[in-house]
Amino acid sequence: MKALAIAFVLVAAACGGAIQPAANAGSVTVFAASSLTDALKRAGDQLKLGNPGTDFVFNFGSSSTLATQIINGAPADVFASADDVNMQKVVDAKLNDGTPAFFVANRLQIAVGAGNPKQIAGLADLAKPGLIVVLAGPTVPAGRYALEALGKASVTVQPASQEVDVRAVLNKVALGEADAGIVYVTDVKSAGPRVVGVDIPEQHQVIARYSIAVVKESRNPRLAKAYVDYLLSDEGQRLLAEFGFSRP
Repeated sequence: MKALAIAFVLVAAACGGAIQPAANAGSVTVFAASSLTDALKRAGDQLKLGNPGTDFVFNFGSSSTLATQIINGAPADVFASADDVNMQKVVDAKLNDGTPAFFVANRLQIAVGAGNPKQIAGLADLAKPGLIVVLAGPTVPAGRYALEALGKASVTVQPASQEVDVRAVLNKVALGEADAGIVYVTDVKSAGPRVVGVDIPEQHQVIARYSIAVVKESRNPRLAKAYVDYLLSDEGQRLLAEFGFSRP
């Protein structure tokens, strides 16, 4: 893989080479925003193909919860946040190793059930009486972005619930427990035929920029940095694009 030349130490590179087996062996724990679940797991699988001595362990959740866990001493090697607010909390606590990098971007979309049974056409429809709308909590990046988008559209919504992260919003819509929710385009894509996405127009759109950093107390900083470097590489960016993300 081309990206492995960036992410790992290679030998005999001129003829394709092989990864030094002990160069990056070990485990890395990645704390990451829940919207990154599918993409970051795939990235870990791709790197393990070339270096089977590695193991990537993931803790997915809301960026606010993950930042709090890291500040409180939870063992993490990499932190990937769906915003810079929660990354800044880790930076302010002096728990980052190196400057965080923006590595990917995302857009909001309204998630509705298959076939769009309530005929939701835009943000204004989310204020209709009797409609069950769920949002991520206001401390969660996706929840904060959703409120910002609704504010731009001058729409007031009383959510039936405020979920712990954006994937919890998606799951309620997918299971038919809610008529609609505001999530990321990548979440709608991940749900397949169970969920349909309703676009939010540009004037009401909010772009999420994700930041990533190695955690200062990483037990395997070399491999942690290799993982981050892979996500920033051209091949890593192509992989992320397959899941609906765009360059930051």
